[in-house]
Amino acid sequence: MSKKAKIGLTLLAGALLLLAQQGIVDRFGMHYTESGFSRALITFAVARSLNGVISVAQGTEVAVQPAGIGINFTPGQILDPINDLIERFSWVMLASTTSLGLQRLLLQIFASPQFTLLLGVAMVGALLLMWQARLGWEALGRLFFRSTLLLLVLRFAVPVMALGSELLFTTFLQPQYEASTQGIELTRDEIGRINQGSRAGGFGQAPSLLERAGDWFDSIDLEANLKRYQQAATEVSEQLIQLIVIFVLQTILLPLLFLWGLGRLLRWLFRLPLPW
Repeated sequence: MSKKAKIGLTLLAGALLLLAQQGIVDRFGMHYTESGFSRALITFAVARSLNGVISVAQGTEVAVQPAGIGINFTPGQILDPINDLIERFSWVMLASTTSLGLQRLLLQIFASPQFTLLLGVAMVGALLLMWQARLGWEALGRLFFRSTLLLLVLRFAVPVMALGSELLFTTFLQPQYEASTQGIELTRDEIGRINQGSRAGGFGQAPSLLERAGDWFDSIDLEANLKRYQQAATEVSEQLIQLIVIFVLQTILLPLLFLWGLGRLLRWLFRLPLPW
């Protein structure tokens, strides 16, 4: 290897080591990872609040007396499939928050001063062997060279993945995420209003003096509220599925794809011959 090429590699190694020591990329990576973690927790809280109003709806019993025959039932049971979907969504959010928490932990480990010191030792050893290349030192040179490559990849892999994930979210997923979250909040409020009407008597028993006429009005209110429940169930199902797609793509599929690419990159790097 020419002296100019060695100087170039030395400067590049110094720049990478300085970048690792300053932690600029790490701060961006940590910020985006924390943003994703907070976003997942907020979304999970919104879904659980929806689960709460659905539970109230399912516990509201309606009494009607068509043709003088008393019938009790719970219109909120029409929301049972949504409760089941929320349970599935809870598992997805658990997997997503676990993935983000693992990324945050790995980022803290690889950005630690100890790991940066280890990278510096490997890099200095590789550079010394490059400048003092001698016959018989090839095995030691390959060891330091490959160790340096491995530590460099690990040092910057997680923040680069966090940056890529956030770029994907802000570019393609954020509008769908905001619309779906807002849709779930609106549906939650709508079901809450129906529940309040039910407890206030919108579904309830007719006044004793107007019992028969009240039965007719109750049936109208009941049918209208059932339609509102059905519409809310349809809308919130779409929003929950959209959020499942977003979080699975960003926190599960993308990291798996990144790990696959990382493995391919390491395999290619380890096959490189010594540059000196």
